[in-house]
Amino acid sequence: MFFLITYIGSVVLINFAFSTAPHLDVIWSAWGGLVFVLRDMVQTRFGHGAIFAMLAALVLSYVTSDPTIALASATAFAVSECIDWLVFSITKRPLHDRLWLSSALSIPLDTFIFFGMIDAMTTPVIVTALASKFAGVTAVWLIMVWRARKNACPG
Repeated sequence: MFFLITYIGSVVLINFAFSTAPHLDVIWSAWGGLVFVLRDMVQTRFGHGAIFAMLAALVLSYVTSDPTIALASATAFAVSECIDWLVFSITKRPLHDRLWLSSALSIPLDTFIFFGMIDAMTTPVIVTALASKFAGVTAVWLIMVWRARKNACPG
């Protein structure tokens, strides 16, 4: 439940932050990495039910944030969620591999869609957003691989 609440709260807060202090877009784009990690943790726990958490976060974002930011967030998340759903549903790879593969496909699209729609596509913002998201997902992937190997080895 912790990841679910933290995920919803982070989406709402990051959209609010982009709405109220757009000049700090590099900072908020770094925070995006955490949102992707939390989304993956919610998906790991709740499967396709994670879509309801995303919808709740987006509705709250429309209430608390600039509608342009909320729309950009909703569009970017919809595209990345569709990619995640396809990867998680179609591939038969271990969970940690599906997580990284879905992120490798969805992160760039999510990033370019969101920042393109809010007219904030600058090199520092894009590099920070991509780096933070891939760093977070890679950290989760490494932890999951380590746990899988630890559980596979007797003793």
